[in-house]
Amino acid sequence: MRHIIFGGDGFVGRHLAPKLVADGHEVVVADVVRSDLPHYRSARFVRCDITDPQAVAAVGIGPDDMVYNVAAKMLSPIQVRAKRHDFFWPVNVHGTENIIAAMDRAGAARLVHFTTDMIYGHTLTNPMTEDHPVAPLGEYGWSKQKTEEIAGEWRKRGMRISLFRPRLIIGPGRLGILEKLFKLIDWNLPVPMIGSGRNPYQFISVFDCAEAARLAFKAGVPNEAYNLGSLNPPPVRKLLGDLVRHAGSRSILVPTPGWAVKRTLDLLDLMNMPIMDPEQYLIADEECVLDVSKGERELGWVPQYRDEDMLIAAYTEYRAKKESGTLAASSHVPAE
Repeated sequence: MRHIIFGGDGFVGRHLAPKLVADGHEVVVADVVRSDLPHYRSARFVRCDITDPQAVAAVGIGPDDMVYNVAAKMLSPIQVRAKRHDFFWPVNVHGTENIIAAMDRAGAARLVHFTTDMIYGHTLTNPMTEDHPVAPLGEYGWSKQKTEEIAGEWRKRGMRISLFRPRLIIGPGRLGILEKLFKLIDWNLPVPMIGSGRNPYQFISVFDCAEAARLAFKAGVPNEAYNLGSLNPPPVRKLLGDLVRHAGSRSILVPTPGWAVKRTLDLLDLMNMPIMDPEQYLIADEECVLDVSKGERELGWVPQYRDEDMLIAAYTEYRAKKESGTLAASSHVPAE
């Protein structure tokens, strides 16, 4: 069976593709770039910009193909307010429309699609299950929510579409906003926390994301949405404290009045000098934990990686790249 991964040279795709190859499937990676990855010895690469309907059509989707969409514009690099809609929507929304339209023309009916937990907005119930109300706080979340609405319409027409809503995905090849944190720790500077740091912070490993996508295919591509997050996330204070100790840093953790920090960041955002995206800082001190038990019940998916280990592994990678002089060149990985 052939599996087509749009955005397959990006963050999740580069770990999903070798899993599918190892399972004995024919794999096609469709992306705007081709990295020097070992699975290309077995997988075929097709250059494709998903914002171009003709480029998507040229990939040559067949009626029996299994399709994955892990292409996306992310919250890093931070965009000023006026540019956010035009930054996120062409890839996240119109690209998704192009992929599904090409599938429809080809008679292909199975899609695994990644969105985000940021469609939920502020935490109303804890832990957050997949039926939590959706109210995104910015253009990124709204763009992803729009793709879920599109998926819902195509499900009514007979497609099977599994949706995944991950927390912040970390793993080899992506630093994003963590790079700012790691610099503070390297420079022995104070590390401010939004709020007291008693609330938990939940990551999800890129390896666990790739396995979830594989298991969705194995389960017949259920017409369901699934949260993706770690198990038992620790409080922010413990998570950061463990990292500071691991790094041998003299940084101290500084709790702050969450409301004051948020209003300051709001002001900087209004002045077109954003330090963080509002979708990141507005929920930073909330008890925001995803319930991931549905994935275990329906897909047999259980996250394997701990938040503490993921953060330390990311810092170790940051240090290695810094010492080798490759940090600036390799800290950005396209797609989801």
